[in-house]
Amino acid sequence: MSLSRTLPLLAALSFAPPALAQAPQPPEPLGIALEGYPSPAPLSYLPVTLQGQDLRMAYMDVPATGKANGRTVLLLHGKNFFGAYWRDTIRALSQAGYRVVVPDQLGFGHSSKPALDYSFYVLAAQTKRLLEQLGVPEVVVVGHSMGGMLATRFARQYPEATTHLVLENPIGLEDYRELVPWRSTEALYKGQLEVSEEGVRAYHKTYYVTWRPEYEEWVRVHFRQSLSAEYPRLAWVSAATEQMIYQQPVVHEFPRVTAPVLLVIGQADRTTLGRARVSPEALAKLGQYPELGKRAARAFPKATLVELPNVGHIPHVEAPGKWHEALLGFLGK
Repeated sequence: MSLSRTLPLLAALSFAPPALAQAPQPPEPLGIALEGYPSPAPLSYLPVTLQGQDLRMAYMDVPATGKANGRTVLLLHGKNFFGAYWRDTIRALSQAGYRVVVPDQLGFGHSSKPALDYSFYVLAAQTKRLLEQLGVPEVVVVGHSMGGMLATRFARQYPEATTHLVLENPIGLEDYRELVPWRSTEALYKGQLEVSEEGVRAYHKTYYVTWRPEYEEWVRVHFRQSLSAEYPRLAWVSAATEQMIYQQPVVHEFPRVTAPVLLVIGQADRTTLGRARVSPEALAKLGQYPELGKRAARAFPKATLVELPNVGHIPHVEAPGKWHEALLGFLGK
């Protein structure tokens, strides 16, 4: 090749633009009914017509894999979660011979996300209707966080269907109205629209003593749903159910629960409603789970208290072995 023919080629090569670095791909949006998100057990749907709306309530009905004992356990999830986070507890109970029913409450998880007048009475009634459809006359009711408030309402509303009540770091062990200022549902809704991945992760980190990589799953689900075109509907449900928690305390009814109660309390938990809008002085008095657990144990007529040192808000995720030991030990008595 002659020099005259080589130079243009070299010039072209020398001025070629550098290859662009591969930009990180943003997370894939996730539908607000968790479309495509894997469930730890097959999902079924209960048709519901409520307040003029045709809805679907998702649930798992898991049979015993060990020798069946004829008993059924109902697992009720917290506000920022859904039935799938019970996966290890479902497995432990099923292996121990229990049938396990795990609903996603209306407004949560795989269920419909309607704009309702949300109340613990309504959610308890729909849960009872699900059990009737499944032919389950009585259950052990287990509730975590907000699910603990719902479990208490269920036990009060349907004592004949509640053999035992188990509360795992429930919120509502205090009446938030005493120290947390009221906010309108519209204001709460606007706050729910302001979502960032970092903010979601920072909030979830308050649940645990030590952060572990596997907890990222719940951060990703929460954040990816916020990328959905339907997210404003989910944000409204979140605001409406926060209002439900604030306006419908159950702590004053603990003395009227007739079923035997197990309280499992992670001692490092400081979860409270309305953390961002209370004064530092008020915040120091809220979410004090070591004292709240003892106070609740004194209030229930028949209560067993299990305290878990160095465990936060979600024992069944953070310390599943200790949680299952307490739960199965209580149910086996």
